[in-house]
Amino acid sequence: MARLPYLNLSDLSPENQDLLERPINLNRLLVNSPNCRRAGLYLAQFIRYGSRLDSRLRELAIMTVGYLTRAPYEWSHHVILARDFGVSDDDIRDLASFLEGRAHGLDAHAALAVTAAREMTEDIAMSAATFDALHEFLSDEEMVDIVVTIAHYNAMVRVLASFDVEVEDDYLPGLEKFPLPA
Repeated sequence: MARLPYLNLSDLSPENQDLLERPINLNRLLVNSPNCRRAGLYLAQFIRYGSRLDSRLRELAIMTVGYLTRAPYEWSHHVILARDFGVSDDDIRDLASFLEGRAHGLDAHAALAVTAAREMTEDIAMSAATFDALHEFLSDEEMVDIVVTIAHYNAMVRVLASFDVEVEDDYLPGLEKFPLPA
């Protein structure tokens, strides 16, 4: 059970009801502070729709954060959402294999994005070697976007865990098809 209430449209003032356009549990909890949620949505919308970073690489990096932190909410949502951005079931299996040190089919660019996310999740910062390798094919703008994306989702998994936000029934199939390791 979440540590704060999940709010509904009727709980919000008319000027804040747009914050529940997507009434997922994360949004329903964070609207306990409407101004904070509005600020967070601005960055989240940029990451998803405004960044020039390749959407498949972005999703694989985000999923890496969810997988490594064993964050069921983040992982389950992006297992489902990533399909809209070019991530296949094979990519998801390959991501898990890569992160577990097994043979995988990730291409070199995807493997570097995943490595960057792993380093930032486990070691706080991306190594110079990974940064330089990514920068060989990503522009300065894309480098900012991938670092901010990975950092944002590392923050979000901590928010989700601290508030004990529950996975909605619509996203449970993602966890069933691609369960997180124990």
